[in-house]
Amino acid sequence: MKDALYGGVNAAVLTPMHADLSIDLDRMAAHCRWLLANGCNGLAVLGTTGEANSLGLDERIAVLEGLVERGIPAARMLPGTGTTNITDTVLLTRAAEAAGCRGALLLPPFYYKNPSDDGLLAYFNEVIQRVAGDIRLYLYNFPQQSAVPFTVSFIDRLRSANPGKVKGLKDSSGDYDNALAYVEAFADDGFEVYAGDDSLLKPLLEKGSAGCITAAANVNCAIGARVYAGWQGPDAAAAQTMLTATRKAVTSVPLIPGLKALVARNTGDAGWHNIRPPHLKLTEAQQAVLFNTFDASGVRLAKAA
Repeated sequence: MKDALYGGVNAAVLTPMHADLSIDLDRMAAHCRWLLANGCNGLAVLGTTGEANSLGLDERIAVLEGLVERGIPAARMLPGTGTTNITDTVLLTRAAEAAGCRGALLLPPFYYKNPSDDGLLAYFNEVIQRVAGDIRLYLYNFPQQSAVPFTVSFIDRLRSANPGKVKGLKDSSGDYDNALAYVEAFADDGFEVYAGDDSLLKPLLEKGSAGCITAAANVNCAIGARVYAGWQGPDAAAAQTMLTATRKAVTSVPLIPGLKALVARNTGDAGWHNIRPPHLKLTEAQQAVLFNTFDASGVRLAKAA
């Protein structure tokens, strides 16, 4: 898709922490630089993989401001700003725009289950009206976590009610047909659909998607970049096979601590294992399974500077 604000490979960026579980902004900025140097087009900070729902509002704002202060381009960041309530969602989305971000990724209000489309529409209309700026909003469809899926009909109503405001969607359902329905319904008029599952990158690019936003891009972004750049070429299928293998590897253990373990190994920095409860560090047995499975994919990470 041409002219997508975040077209390409976007990492759902990990949030490194000190031993006391405070956020390590220097380590995070260094990782962001590594990602941008190794195939990422954008940085989806403060999402599920970034443990955002384990962070306070002040901490989330401090991440945005701290990364910008450390030279990470705000225009390359797509921060998660969706919460369970209107007030905090507006606060975080305004903070994202003030930091210079072009877009924000919003979960639905996920605490109350089975809301009607009318209720979701009222919620997002209120958020959009209160944000009021030029920042573009992206919906985050992750029904396994939120239990609140976005339907095609709801998105159509939301976009009609708020022309030009809702620019795209990340689909973490892992369901090709679900993602394809979004692409077929909206991609022709510039709505950006991003795969949340690496295994769907090439299949959805073939249908008109804008790229991917994935957790595994923390470690497989160079392969994802090969798929994105050459998805119509002769080497695309082999690259996609490798990309899919890395996805299977990182989901062979609990995802977030597993990714942190891989980054810790690559950087030689044991501090990367720090993680906020309820997540826990991998056991030695889990780590052995992860490393063996990941290495079998054939991917070798570029060393951090």
